[in-house]
Amino acid sequence: MFNGTSPFVDGVDNAFLFIVVISLILLVGLTFLMVYFIFRYRKERNPEASQIEGNVTLEVLWTVIPGILVLLMFWYGWKAYTPMREVPENAMVVKAVARMWAFSFEYDNGRKSDKLVVPVNKPVKVVLEAQDVLHAFYIPAFRVKQDMVPGNPQFVWFSSGKTGSYDVFCAEYCGMLHSAMITKVEVVEEADFNGWYNGETLASDEPAGLKLLKENGCISCHSTDGSALVGPSFKGLAGSQRKVTAGGKETEVTADDAYLIRAIREPSAEVAKDFPPIMQPYSLTDEQIAAITDFLKTLR
Repeated sequence: MFNGTSPFVDGVDNAFLFIVVISLILLVGLTFLMVYFIFRYRKERNPEASQIEGNVTLEVLWTVIPGILVLLMFWYGWKAYTPMREVPENAMVVKAVARMWAFSFEYDNGRKSDKLVVPVNKPVKVVLEAQDVLHAFYIPAFRVKQDMVPGNPQFVWFSSGKTGSYDVFCAEYCGMLHSAMITKVEVVEEADFNGWYNGETLASDEPAGLKLLKENGCISCHSTDGSALVGPSFKGLAGSQRKVTAGGKETEVTADDAYLIRAIREPSAEVAKDFPPIMQPYSLTDEQIAAITDFLKTLR
């Protein structure tokens, strides 16, 4: 059982503190020597340069001392990094999927969420998968960060001894809405987590369609309040007349159920005017798509 925010906080902070202190000492020391030499050996006092002989002692010192400092920095960093790769055997496994521009999380029982919900004092292994471009999974409060490369699954693990809500960021520039790729780790009591995991507690009153849009990252590109993002807003979409580009030609279509289904399964077939053709197709069941279209009809 761990009673702090994360087992990695002390190691990472100590490594950074050591590097900062050494850097400040070198900065102040070298700046002082530089200013001293400027005045001590200025031209007025030394009009002619004399032959300068080498000093073996000094050469050895300014080679050995920096070498020792670099090795100490490495040691502190290695000491902090090693536990991050040693996952406890009893860790709970959660799959995290990153796409432009959202994270989604899937649990062993098939439950999906746009937030990472975990129990307090429980090791959690997060298996990381990027579906499109480079991303990075970063939880500052837990001192964990890992790049996410398509086709190269990675992982992080952590445990938290304090309940609360902690930010999760994408720390690798991944496109226009990179700065909006933010979610949360919700650390809750074990009883609350078990209830949420089984769909009994922490339930949201959100419509099923809205939940699916959040789980699949759709809200990152499409607003529900009419504001423009990378893609057209969902507000007023269903039933409206839309100008689209299809087969290289501009045309106007009605955003009926058939259009909404095509937009999800074949987004490049009809691209909304003035918006980039960057949406990827989604593999959703007929029931999930029906829930989404039903929700979109409420946003008229």
